[in-house]
Amino acid sequence: MLQTLYDYFWWERLWLPVNLTWADLEDRDGRVYAKASDLYITLPLALLFLIVRYFFELYVATPLAALLNVKEKTRLRAPPNPTLEHFYLTSGKQPKQAEVELLSRQSGLSGRQVERWFRRRRNQDRPSLLKKFREASWRFTFYLIAFIAGMAVIVDKPWFYDMKKVWEGYPIQSTIPSQYWYYMIELSFYWSLLFSIASDVKRKDFKEQIIHHVATIILISFSWFANYVRAGTLIMALHDSSDYLLESAKMFNYAGWKNTCNNIFIVFAVVFIITRLVILPFWILHCTVVYPLELYPAFFGYYFFNCMMGVLQLLHIFWAYLILRMAHKFVTGKLVEDERSDREETESSEGEEAVAGGGAKSRPLANGHPVLSNNHRKND
Repeated sequence: MLQTLYDYFWWERLWLPVNLTWADLEDRDGRVYAKASDLYITLPLALLFLIVRYFFELYVATPLAALLNVKEKTRLRAPPNPTLEHFYLTSGKQPKQAEVELLSRQSGLSGRQVERWFRRRRNQDRPSLLKKFREASWRFTFYLIAFIAGMAVIVDKPWFYDMKKVWEGYPIQSTIPSQYWYYMIELSFYWSLLFSIASDVKRKDFKEQIIHHVATIILISFSWFANYVRAGTLIMALHDSSDYLLESAKMFNYAGWKNTCNNIFIVFAVVFIITRLVILPFWILHCTVVYPLELYPAFFGYYFFNCMMGVLQLLHIFWAYLILRMAHKFVTGKLVEDERSDREETESSEGEEAVAGGGAKSRPLANGHPVLSNNHRKND
C-alpha cells in the first residue's frame, strides 16, 4: 500500500514534462541535479535556526534593545480572582454585558471592576515591547543577509537579465553549490518560522501568516523537486528585497524613533508595491506561466506551481491593502502603526487615576500610568 502511494506520488507525469523521466535527472558527467532527498537536511537546519535565534535574541537583540533605549511599559496586573480567571480561560476574554453582570454577582465586584479586571488581564497576555523588538531584530538580520546572498547567487546569471533563459534546456539544468545552499537555508528558515509561530507575537493576520509560511514551504520544496531552481531563486530574492525594510522599521518603532520608522516604512511600502504587485505578477508570473508553454505542454507540476504562486499573490494584495492604509495614516499626519497588531487597551477611570497617583490625575493614562507627550509611544 505504502509503495503504491509512493509510486503514485513520484510519478514522472506529475513532476516532469512529457517524455522525461527521473533517469534524465541523474547526476552524470560532473553535472549535479536537484533531488528530493536533498531537502531532508532542512528539518535539522530549522532546529538549528531556532537555537541560533535563541542565542541571537539573548546576546545580540537584548543588548541592542538597551542601546536603543527600548523601554517596557509598566502594566498593572489583574488581582487574583478564581471566578474571573476561570471565565477568562474557558469562555472568553471579552465578556458581553450580560456576562459582566453575572460575573459581578458571582465575584462580589462591581461591573466596572469586572471590566477593568478583564482589560488588565488581556494586557497581561499581550507580548512585551522587548519580545517584539527581539523578533523583529532576528527577522531583519536574516532577511538582510538572505537578500544579499540571494543577489550574489543570481546577479551574474544570464536568466537574471533575460527571463526566457530561465527555461533554457529545462528540466535538464544542473545546480551549483550556491543555489543548493540558498535553497536549503531559505527553506529551513521558513520551517523554523512555522515551528515558532505559536509562541511568536500573534497579529490579526495570524491565519494569513500560516497560509503564507505553508505556501512558501510548498513552493520552495516543489520548485526544488521539479527543478524550477532558476525561477525559485528569482522569487526568493524578490521576496527578501522588502522584508528586511519592514523589520527595521519595526525595530525603530519599538525604540521610539518615530521619524526614522516612518521614513523607512515609506521606502518599504514603495519597494513592496513595486516588487510584489508589479515585478512579481507582470515579470515573474509571466515567466512561469507563458514561457514554459513555448517549450513543452502543460503538466500537473506546471499548474500546481502557478496555483501556489497565485495564492501568494492574493496574500500580497491583502498585505498591500494594509500597507496602503498605514501609508494613508502617515500622509494624513497620524502615527504609522502595524495594522496587524493587537493594540494595548488603556484605562482612564477615576479609580485607575487614583492607583496611578495624584500627580498623574491631570494627564491621560495608559494602563494606569501617565502617557509621555513626546509622541514616541507607539504600538507594533
